[in-house]
Order: sequence, then structure tokens, then C-alpha cells
Amino acid sequence: MKNRIAKKLAAAAMAALMTISLTSTAPVWAADAKTMTIGVTSFADTLEPTEQYFSWVISRYGVGQGLTRFDEEGNMVPCLATEWTNSEDGKTWTFTIRDGVKFSNGNDLTPELVKASLERTIEMSNRVPEFFDIAGIDVDGQNVIFNLNRANANMAGCLADPLFLIMDTSIDNSNIATEGPVCTGPYAFQSFDPDGDTVVVRNEYYWDGEVPNDSVTLRIIGDQTTRSMALQSGEIDVAYNLKTENVFEFEGNDNYTIQSLESLRSTYAFMNENGALGDQALRQALLRGLDKETYTSVLLEGGATPGKAPVPPTLDYGYDDLNDENSYDPDGAKKILEDAGYKDTDGDGYVETPDGEPLELTFVYYDSRAELGVYAQAAQASLKEIGINIKLDCVSYETLLDRRDSSQYDLLIWNVLVANTGDPENYLRENWYSTSANNTSGYANKDVDAWLDELAETIDTDARKELIAKIQQAIMDDAATVFFGYENTFLISKSTVEGLVMYPMDYYWVTADMKMAE
Repeated sequence: MKNRIAKKLAAAAMAALMTISLTSTAPVWAADAKTMTIGVTSFADTLEPTEQYFSWVISRYGVGQGLTRFDEEGNMVPCLATEWTNSEDGKTWTFTIRDGVKFSNGNDLTPELVKASLERTIEMSNRVPEFFDIAGIDVDGQNVIFNLNRANANMAGCLADPLFLIMDTSIDNSNIATEGPVCTGPYAFQSFDPDGDTVVVRNEYYWDGEVPNDSVTLRIIGDQTTRSMALQSGEIDVAYNLKTENVFEFEGNDNYTIQSLESLRSTYAFMNENGALGDQALRQALLRGLDKETYTSVLLEGGATPGKAPVPPTLDYGYDDLNDENSYDPDGAKKILEDAGYKDTDGDGYVETPDGEPLELTFVYYDSRAELGVYAQAAQASLKEIGINIKLDCVSYETLLDRRDSSQYDLLIWNVLVANTGDPENYLRENWYSTSANNTSGYANKDVDAWLDELAETIDTDARKELIAKIQQAIMDDAATVFFGYENTFLISKSTVEGLVMYPMDYYWVTADMKMAE
């Protein structure tokens, strides 16, 4: 971990220097240049696409594209591949690469470069095994062929995840962390500042039509209230990730457009079973001490639906039929603690462990999503009422990932898209499969593992739904995770912004359709 932090510090220093350098040599746009500014939250401290989930930034900013993508309805459609087929056993997938596409540097996109880009990702990202188990990639004419060790019923959906964006590996990529990859999207990186402005400029070689803007500035404004004020003042044209309380500031005003979407995201907290929360009784009591209905309806002003399961009710995977035996019940929580030997022996209002040791649980959350702090603080107050001592630790998103990876937490909360490959399979495998690199909580259930393996090979829609429901119920019965809520997503822009669309799979923010009205 020390080496990784050292690399991050070095990358940050390089980023500052590179931002100055690139900006100083950037073209100066004419007074009538077509530009836009979008207010966003901090998310990535590097443009290396295989690092953590930072490929999402490259996709969202209109730079990266994959072989497949999702449309406005959440349906999978072609992108850099025009079509695909799979073998009957699900172990061989063939994708036909689109002809005539160029990278933003003018180099031709070839099947060989597609293969090289994907092999780079496979080599460098520890997330890949949770998508598919690759034996090798071949090229046959215009086709790229994936040979898998484990059958995969949703390979095309997996390749729509931004992790598998296609970049030009034939060039020097030694400065990719600060300069970004060269890709095929409507825009290319001009400058990157993880704490300030990132600028993307028109890809003159874009393959799918005209790109209306000369440049787009992505401005980091971490605080949602400040982001809302920046939109009202005219500093920015679009504001992402505003909440219900911000929406009220724009309602009834024809100068703004408000878009909303019932979320496909889940806000949940891992409970680290490598420490005190290895005791299922303590996890059950903790869950029963959380008043999620009040958190979502009152504290978040109705901006979220109370959580109980891994997959929100907006997706048809048996939500209403799932039994939540650990729903809000503070008296029941106190009884579980007492029966398990947790008692307040020193009279400070907090229980000690059955061995008589102090019990303090560290709850880690990050600062760029305001609702996470609301949940964390509300949980601290609620759990105090049943005698569980919670210590809050607010960090940056990047630090939270380090804390997760090193298992330095008792509870750790974040907000995740649950259908990143078109359905919840990959989301469930990444977070609750016993050997997943992202499962640092120590959760393990052999039935869940077996059902996830079966799910990977299952094509029938009804059978997939049944398996996903069984996996969810097992996770709930194990009291493995706190599912706080499912947030509604809001996108607010000036009414003069055209072509701005909210996608259910929120990989696409800056697109070739987005522009200011003439």
C-alpha cells in the first residue's frame, strides 16, 4: 500500500506540472468558440483506465469507448463492434470490429490494436476476473475472438463497462496518468487536474458524426450547494449529482431544465467481518438499529427509497418477495446484543464486547457525495440509542478506495451502479463472491459462490432472475451488508443546453449530441 500511495503522490505532482504545461500551450479559442462547462464531483486522481474505477471518468468525459455500449433505455447496442456472436457453450465470443474508425491522434483502429488494448487491461486490472475468465484473445480478419475458461452468458454486457474502453497502445503511454489515453470518443483530453478543471477538446477524427463543441470543461466542485450556486450564477452550464434540496431551487424556473431518474444505484456499507463485525449477532443488531425510512424520507427529503436488498426495486429481481428479517427494530436489536453478551459494564452508554473490551466501530465514508455523510451521521446517532459506539471517518473517494483495499474499516459506505453490465451479475460477483479482489470484508458463503458461478453460465432470463433473487436473500440472511437506500438521480442544466440525456447506465455525460443552443 505504501508503494501505491507513493505512486499517487508522484502522479499528483506530475498532474499539477502537466496541467500548467498543457494549458500554456493549448490553442486559444476565438471569441465565438463553442464551449461548455460542467460541474462535477471529484472522482479520479489519475487517468490510468485500469486503476480502480477511474475508467468511468474517461468514458463520462466523452473520450473512451468500448466495443459495446448502452442506449438511453438501458439496452445494449453496438459501438466499436458492429455485431457479435457466441458459441453454444458460452466460451467463445466473436466481435466484428467497425471499419473506418480512427483514434483521436489519427491512427486507425484495427482488430490488432483492439486486442492489444484489451490485453493491457487484462494484465493490469485486478477487476477483470470478476467479469470473465479469459484464456486468450485471437484476431481473424476484422474479428476479435475471446476464448474463455468459464462460460459467460453476458460477455457483450461485460465489454460495455468503461474498464474495457479501447485505447491506442501503439504510442508512448508513459504519461497516461496525467495526459490520459488516446481513444475514439468525440473528445480527447487537453489537460487534467484532479482537483480543478479538466478540459477535453473536439476529436477531429471522430467516426460517428459532427462534434459540436470546440471544448468542454469539467470543473470539480465537490460541495453540492456550491455546485448548485455555480449553475445559478452562470459559472457552469450543467450540474451533475445534485440532490432533492437543490432541485427546489430550480423548480418553476424556465431558465433551467431538470431531469430525474429512479436510480439504478445502491448506497450500501460493507461490514468488515475480519474484525468485531465477524460476529453475526452484532451485525444483526446493528442492522435492526437503523431507521432507514426516516433517513430517506426526512433527512434526504424523499430523495431516496429505503434500502433492504442488494438490487433496488427499479429492477425486476424479486425485491418485493425478499424477506428482511433485520429491518428496523431497536428493541429487538438491544435484545440480540444482550443475549450475545454485549453489555454496558462501565455505564458510559455503550456496550462492551462479551469479553469486556471496549467496542468502537469505525465508519468510513467519502466527501464527494453528500448523502453518504447524511447516512453515516444518522447511523451514528441511531446506533448510539442501542449502545453501539460509532466513530466517523470522512475521507476523499481515492482514500476510501485505499481503505477498502487494505481492509482498514469496520463499516465503509459507497454508492454503486448495480447493473453496470446490463444486469446485476457483475455487481454481485465483485462485492460478495468470496475470492473477489473487491470483497475485502471477509464475506464468504459457499452457496452464494455456487449460484454466482451458475449465473455466469445461465442464459435463460427467468432462470437468471431466480438465481439473482436467491443470492440477494442469502446476503440479507447473513446480515452481510447495510443497504441504506436507492437514491434518485438529478441532472440540472441551463435550458439553452441541447442534447443532454440521462442514461440509466451513467457512463455517458459528455456526448457528441450535447451543445449550447445557437
